[in-house]
Amino acid sequence: MGCGKSTVGRKISRFAHLRFVDTDTMVEQYEGATVADVITYQGEEYFRKAERKVLESTATMENVIISTGGGLPIWGDNMERISQLGLSVYLRRSPQNILSRLSPYGRQKRPKFRGLNDEQLLEFMTTHMAEREPVYLQADVVLDCDQMADNEVIDAILEKIMNLKR
Repeated sequence: MGCGKSTVGRKISRFAHLRFVDTDTMVEQYEGATVADVITYQGEEYFRKAERKVLESTATMENVIISTGGGLPIWGDNMERISQLGLSVYLRRSPQNILSRLSPYGRQKRPKFRGLNDEQLLEFMTTHMAEREPVYLQADVVLDCDQMADNEVIDAILEKIMNLKR
């Protein structure tokens, strides 16, 4: 959550001339509501099932960069499915680094971040990231991004993509 998946994904898609898709945006389009509203009114289980449907809909897409929500890989067998569909990348950042990157809008749009002060948010992220990390580490590429600028992250991922095309 908040590690820069969508930002980096969009930039990579422009550089590599690939289509960019964000699964949260796709869920919002299918549901006709924001992710926050889907979770609030339908529940997290419903949202996770909607995410899985969106993930399956990407199976036929080619030449695309897909940014997933932070919880998508950890639900059910989604990480396994992601790996079957293409190259998976984990942008590994510390909770402190993510907190420093979050804008007020970025905090507000994430339902689980709302109403938390910096200390509470740091504690929340530390706990959730520790729970999610074993699944995230199954990604094909793990990039430790804390000391990297976005352009360095992009270069590293583009290099991996170009190596695949060879």
